[in-house]
Amino acid sequence: MTPIIPLGAASRQVVFDRAELDAIMQLYGRMVAAGLWRDYAIDLGAEAATFSAFRRAAERPEYRLVKDPKLRGRQGQYALVSEAGATLKRGNDLGAVLAPLARKLMKLVD
Repeated sequence: MTPIIPLGAASRQVVFDRAELDAIMQLYGRMVAAGLWRDYAIDLGAEAATFSAFRRAAERPEYRLVKDPKLRGRQGQYALVSEAGATLKRGNDLGAVLAPLARKLMKLVD
């Protein structure tokens, strides 16, 4: 007889929760409205979850937000990575990690 494996135990993958996705998608929507981004991809793996934002679908992602829970106690579980692969910001507060992208939307008013 085949043993029954609970669904949660069989698939151990890192995911973005509802509050994290809400913050990410709000920023994504504002970037799309500004004409800076056109597409996104979400990769959920066993080690990390990644949200990638693209200027065009055929290019490499302009920015990647990586969630790696193993780094929660050290450098921070969220990392903002540029197109070149450089880590721009790292921390445990998602809002602070996304702040450099939100600053791109600010415009000076005379």
